[in-house]
Amino acid sequence: MGFGYYLYGIFPTPGPHHLVLTGLDKQPVHAHTIDNFVFLYSEAQQERYLASRKNLLGHERVLEEAMEHGHRTLLPLQFGLIIETWEAVQQQLLEPQGDQLLQLFERLEGRREVGIKITWESERELEMLMAENARLREERDSLEGKTLSMDEVVRIGQAIEKAMENRKEAVIEEFRQALNPLAVAIAENDPLTESMIYNAAYLIPWDDEPTFGESVEALDHHFEERLKIRYNNFTAPFNFAQLE
Repeated sequence: MGFGYYLYGIFPTPGPHHLVLTGLDKQPVHAHTIDNFVFLYSEAQQERYLASRKNLLGHERVLEEAMEHGHRTLLPLQFGLIIETWEAVQQQLLEPQGDQLLQLFERLEGRREVGIKITWESERELEMLMAENARLREERDSLEGKTLSMDEVVRIGQAIEKAMENRKEAVIEEFRQALNPLAVAIAENDPLTESMIYNAAYLIPWDDEPTFGESVEALDHHFEERLKIRYNNFTAPFNFAQLE
C-alpha cells in the first residue's frame, strides 16, 4: 500500500510538465494539473518525513531546479505535506483557498526572493565599543579591584548591554536604508544563532537582482571585516507565499 503523494509546490498552468527531477527518497518528480494549478509531487515512500537537513534540502532543491528551468512563479508548500488523493486537494485546498492562491501568483509574477544573514563577533564589538566610549570604559574599569554594590554592578552591566544593543541597531538600520527601498516586500526573521544579528528576506523584481547584489557587496565593503554577510540570491519564495 502506498503512502500517497508528497507535494513540493504549486505553479500556475501550464506549469513544469517535462522536467526530469529527483525528489525525496530518490523518487521521480511529476506534475499534476487541477483547474489553473499545477502541483509538483513525487510518490511518498514514508508515512511521515523527518525534517532532517537532507530532506529539507531535497525539498528545496526540487523547487529551485524547477525555477532554474524557467518556471519562476511558484508557491512553495511547507515541508512534509503528504496527501492521499487529488480529490482531497480539491476539497481541502483549492475550493476554500483557490482565489487566495491566484492572488499570490499575481504577487509573485516577475519577482524573486533573496535573503541576507548577518553575523558579528560580539567580543570584538565590545572591545571596539569600549575603545570608542571613554565613559563606559571608565565605568567598566571601576569594576576591577573595588568593592561595588550589586546595584552598581547591575547598572554598569545594563549600560554596556544597552550600548551594544544600540550598536547592533545602528548596523541593522544601515542595511534597512540601503536594501529596503529595492524590495517590494521585506520579511525580518528571528536570528538563527547567538552571533547572528539580522536575518531578512526580500521580494524583489526578478531582473533587479544584480543591483540588489551590488548593494549588498557595497555594504560588505563598508563594514570591511566587522561583519560576515551571507547573501542568498536564489531561493523559492518561502517567506512571501508559503501555504500553511
